Amino acid sequence: MASAPKNKVCILGSGNWGSTAARIIGSNVQRLPDFDNDVRIWVYEEMVDGKKLTDIINTQHENVKYLPGHKLPANVVAVADAVDAVKGATHIVVVIPHQFIQHLLDTIHGHTMPNARAISLIKGIGISNQGMTTMTQIIHRTLAIPVSSLSGANIANEIAEEKYCETTIGCSEPDEAIVWRSLFNTPYFQVNCVSDVIGVEFCGALKNVVAVGAGFIDGMGLGNNTKAAIIRIGFLEMRRLAMHISGARIQDSTFMESCGIADVITTCYGGRNRRLAEEFVRTGKPMSQLENELLNGQKLQGYLTAGEVHSYIDGCGITDHFPLFTNIYRICYQNKPPSSIFEGLNVDFSQDRLG
Repeated sequence: MASAPKNKVCILGSGNWGSTAARIIGSNVQRLPDFDNDVRIWVYEEMVDGKKLTDIINTQHENVKYLPGHKLPANVVAVADAVDAVKGATHIVVVIPHQFIQHLLDTIHGHTMPNARAISLIKGIGISNQGMTTMTQIIHRTLAIPVSSLSGANIANEIAEEKYCETTIGCSEPDEAIVWRSLFNTPYFQVNCVSDVIGVEFCGALKNVVAVGAGFIDGMGLGNNTKAAIIRIGFLEMRRLAMHISGARIQDSTFMESCGIADVITTCYGGRNRRLAEEFVRTGKPMSQLENELLNGQKLQGYLTAGEVHSYIDGCGITDHFPLFTNIYRICYQNKPPSSIFEGLNVDFSQDRLG
């Protein structure tokens, strides 16, 4: 009797985080008997020192632009065509900047396996005065497949260096959660699974706005006490916004996972959103210019999310309930001085409750 076909993983996105995920998954599938060893990674083709990035990855087994100094397993194969990447894939890992997700999904629509499922590693959500749209919802709506989420205190370079950390997978199906965990879990990258898919995504996106505020504090040279206060208030505004948008759909316990409080802390001390916000204060340059100068082709999420959050809370007439998020927006978009971040921060959060 013929054996059942093996599962197959593809990764859509080859930036810093996508390449780090490829190192983990490329290694893990080699010890998982139900998975094919071949892992395709879709690469947005670009030239690096006169060579195609896909050719560099496939010959040197290293993403020299976005994850230099860290070898990828030889079974990770770079392809420039997203449709080719998803061909035959049963498990699709989506890890691109959230502003590009719909175009990518439209490209691969109709080309995915009927039994495929996806997991989003994207730290971004769409918020407007109509409410919140998560990346898993967008992926499911376009591809009509089950979608989980992964987020945590996960600075990619530190994971690539195999420094111990944790992450959170949000998956509504326990059996599927076990499979996703097997693809990502390592002795240095510890995975905890929860059922709160939307909550995991929500935390991963909103912490970037808090990190922008933390960067403003660093840029003004105000020290750790002030920064800790901004982190605490930002964390509570994240919880409050979750309550306003979704009520009991987001579980309060999710905020205590790696995707919640741990990710807020690490991003406010080590992430690129914090770094660029600090430079924004020190140099006076626009965020878009700093992104081009400092991020080597990567994209800044906190600045965009701050605008999306403000669109929602302003449309609901509740900006006074979110003074920190409102102040961050005004500094980013309305040329308010960074020192205005402290205006109106004496807010009572004691009655806030989630499900």
